[in-house]
Amino acid sequence: MPRYKLVIEYDGTPYVGWQIQKEHTSVQGQLVKAFRAFSNEEVKVFGAGRTDTGVHAIGQAIHVDMEKDWDPFKIMSALNHMLKSDAIAALDCQKIADDFDVRFSAVKRHYLYRTITRRAPLVLEKNRAWQVYRPLDVGKMDEAAQQLIGEHDFTAFRSSHCQALSPIKTIDEIKVFEKDGIIESHISARSFMHHQVRSIMGCLKMVGDGEWPVSAIAQVLSSCDRTRCAPLAPSHGLYLRQVDYPTT
Repeated sequence: MPRYKLVIEYDGTPYVGWQIQKEHTSVQGQLVKAFRAFSNEEVKVFGAGRTDTGVHAIGQAIHVDMEKDWDPFKIMSALNHMLKSDAIAALDCQKIADDFDVRFSAVKRHYLYRTITRRAPLVLEKNRAWQVYRPLDVGKMDEAAQQLIGEHDFTAFRSSHCQALSPIKTIDEIKVFEKDGIIESHISARSFMHHQVRSIMGCLKMVGDGEWPVSAIAQVLSSCDRTRCAPLAPSHGLYLRQVDYPTT
């Protein structure tokens, strides 16, 4: 059976998240329906990351096995036609090796978190960024974030519902900067635990608004105590930006 890899973009607002759930609308579920509609095949859609309710993607990777040997461009075009009423679009499609797996073959995942600081309600950016009503010190946020780079026990930043086998994770890079009036936080690692990025962003916001000193991030990390972590940052500011795979 031919296997195909696609890059998917979606607005997470209307969905309960990536994963199929009974009686709820999910990104994965809508993709399954769209594949069925144009191909008459019952395909399984595998994703590189299981985004939560309200989380967006501009570079989610999926793979599917098709019974028919389709032209990749036709798959992408047909899928987008079937998804025209959804907040989902296929950006790319290519035929890949049978042993490729979007989840287990990934070497790095990149997330983006967007924060906007202003008093006026968000209109164009509603449900697409975290609105904070006072200025944040971006320099201190970035300084604090650097304490999380490397291999650490991230138990303090881990959801109680997380199913990861180990809390030991390695963050390769974190950058916090302001661009066109929006605070962007870029976080890259091979894999993340449930709520890890949103937990990190909640803590960095506490540093940015002066509630915590820069050193507090390292103290939370070393505590391995979830109760020391700040409240989660909202899901609607988070984007799965890109998933990297080996080039050879």
